[in-house]
Amino acid sequence: WHARMAERAPALMAELLEQRAAPESGAPAAPADAAAELAAYFAEAFGSPTRIDYGTGHELQLLAWLRGLELMQVLDPADRPAVVLRVFERYLALMRRLQTTYCLEPAGSHGVWGLDDYQHLVFVFGAAQLVGHARIQPSSIHDEELLAEAGADYLYLAAVAFIRKVKKGPFGEHSPYLNDISAIDSWDKVVKGLLRMYEGEVLGKLPVVQHLRFGALLPWATPYND
Repeated sequence: WHARMAERAPALMAELLEQRAAPESGAPAAPADAAAELAAYFAEAFGSPTRIDYGTGHELQLLAWLRGLELMQVLDPADRPAVVLRVFERYLALMRRLQTTYCLEPAGSHGVWGLDDYQHLVFVFGAAQLVGHARIQPSSIHDEELLAEAGADYLYLAAVAFIRKVKKGPFGEHSPYLNDISAIDSWDKVVKGLLRMYEGEVLGKLPVVQHLRFGALLPWATPYND
């Protein structure tokens, strides 16, 4: 599956760039160069075909791909809510299918001491989606009836429901971080905490970011000797 996807990625990226509506000047790369860089991010977003694993580093590659599409004016900043609720949601559904079909190992997982074996951004975006919700609170993840009823509409609930489906035992034992988060009294605080955690545990970890490529779309601005 991964080999077919990676083989088709360059042509798919070129097609996306061709469909831009009258791009303005100022794009960071020529279309051919951008297609190559976008294809690299895209191909890395679905896990490792060598290690048969998947984790937050691969999820980060998808974020880099989406940012590249925005820089190349395929997407607009105004599209971001739709990108999360449509594109990212479809990505999550596909990755859950790949995880269960190919038994993907968690890449660099902290096990029980991590937020989740595979992903982080889904909880950031999912918590942000629920900010100000009148009924659904962080503690609502323990209401299995609500998870079944509203999981299709809310990213955070769907992620928790998937964890409950694939993991056995008490929730507080196999997902203690998420269990602790459920005691926080507002989604605003959850979002802020998860963003700090993402910066420290994903963006701030060399084993994760060492696989992220830099080029015209995402340049490395710091001198190498620094």
